[in-house]
Amino acid sequence: MGNNIEGKVVVADPGDPMSDRKVWFITGAGRGMGADFAKAVLAAGHALVATGRDPGHLAEELGLSDDLLAVKLDVTRPEDAAAAAKAAVERFGRIDVLVNNAATFEAGFFEEMTPAQFERQLAANLFGQLNVTRAVLPVMRKQRAGHVITISSTAGLASSAEFTSAYAASKFAVEGWMEALRVEVAPYGIHTTVVNPGFFRTELLSAQSTNYAEPSIPDYAERGEALRSAWKSMHRQQGGDPAKLAQALLTIAAQEPPPRRFLAGADAIATAEQKIGDLRADIESNRQLSASLAFDS
Repeated sequence: MGNNIEGKVVVADPGDPMSDRKVWFITGAGRGMGADFAKAVLAAGHALVATGRDPGHLAEELGLSDDLLAVKLDVTRPEDAAAAAKAAVERFGRIDVLVNNAATFEAGFFEEMTPAQFERQLAANLFGQLNVTRAVLPVMRKQRAGHVITISSTAGLASSAEFTSAYAASKFAVEGWMEALRVEVAPYGIHTTVVNPGFFRTELLSAQSTNYAEPSIPDYAERGEALRSAWKSMHRQQGGDPAKLAQALLTIAAQEPPPRRFLAGADAIATAEQKIGDLRADIESNRQLSASLAFDS
């Protein structure tokens, strides 16, 4: 599939006055933050491949436009990803910006989560991003240009919140993958950006996106009940505005070069600064011991 896609790529002429117009490919574009991203891209005059599990809902949410292609995509299915990338190239000739946005939240204490729940979290939040990026990279390599933006989380930097062991594991994995991917694809003119949003008013905490582990261990019962109530009460109360984040994505996608990382929200900055401070403290607490582990010369 990759070779067929590569053979159909049409690279925009840099001298063309419309060359600033990009083709965006967004996963999870039918609801929540993804829908805000999609609407901002279309409003800015770009072409959009909007993907989700229900193409009909995508069209209803985003409206009709010659610049819009709505494509069915379950990110956990590699064949869906390959078909969506092929459809994007057949319609628009290229893919300039990929936004890996689709995600879910498997919430609960680690001990109460089943192996299937943990695997489901990794399938959606890690392997889903891998599937889509693997399908899109051949297009970008052929173009010798492209930008992969992956929506991580502050939980990918530090996680001290209870009920987030599976979610944080998936986001930490995304962070490591994106850092390694950056150096692998840079020779082909492809940039990568990790976005770490703080708490934004999205659909992540809705019943459709969050699945709570069943209480099963008495030691956790009292705390678990309070935490489930607390997480549910945060839905639609988060302080971050996803429409403003969408505009920020447009800004960083236009930067030359785009940033390796974008911290989205004052709370995200605070988390990153705390993590830096914690790492410095960890270094200093055992600096001499850490530095003494080489073979004696």
